[in-house]
Amino acid sequence: MVLRSRRRDIRPTPTGPRVNRDIRAAEVRIIDEEGEQMGILPIDEAVQAAEDRFLDLVEVAPNSDPPVCKIMDFGRYKYTMQKKGKEAKRRQKIVELKEVKMRIKIDSHDYEFKKNHAERFLLDGNKAKVTIMFRGREVTHPDLGRKLLDRVANDLMEIGTIEQSPILEGRNMTMILVPNKAAARARAASEAKEKSAKSASRKVEEQEGALKAPLAESLEKPAGEGAEPEEAPPESTDEQNTEEGTADAEA
Repeated sequence: MVLRSRRRDIRPTPTGPRVNRDIRAAEVRIIDEEGEQMGILPIDEAVQAAEDRFLDLVEVAPNSDPPVCKIMDFGRYKYTMQKKGKEAKRRQKIVELKEVKMRIKIDSHDYEFKKNHAERFLLDGNKAKVTIMFRGREVTHPDLGRKLLDRVANDLMEIGTIEQSPILEGRNMTMILVPNKAAARARAASEAKEKSAKSASRKVEEQEGALKAPLAESLEKPAGEGAEPEEAPPESTDEQNTEEGTADAEA
């Protein structure tokens, strides 16, 4: 019996939707560029309808019966999809593994300092690797290292969960914490609320400044500025004084 290769039946998977003459269906359901239904048309008529509009016929639902095609500008459509993909990739958070190192005989001040570092890593959306470093014969007491890691996990339990339980590797004991999604959402909401409050406060300050400006200008003007000056009384002359004195004497 001769075995025949089935490779000829394997078709390459397209990297995108079929367009125009590449659509294989005999008839398709058409949606125009405005989103209106045009009914079911033979593929040739459908392609011609797109060409009459100087647009493309794009197969958007190949598994429907008949396949659904939409009339659109395929070049612009591809550009928009690529732009959205790049934007989504840019916004995607890259999770990093940040490390905090401690020793068994760490004092309370250093412990709080290191713990706060791990807390910040988790709140930023990164993983926190906590490493206990043993010196000399300290490695014979792994229970002390595990106890310290348990303390860290307990102090950070509201914002982080254990992804990797404490394990001893040589002279180091490590534990990995991952961010608590609920805590991350709460922090994002808190930051958004704080940003909104700052924006509202800034607007209030701008409005108050706009109201104070005319008042300040009016206070800076000298008293009486803007009013017409009063006319000074005419000065009396010696001749007028003499005439007035003569009149008084005759009287």
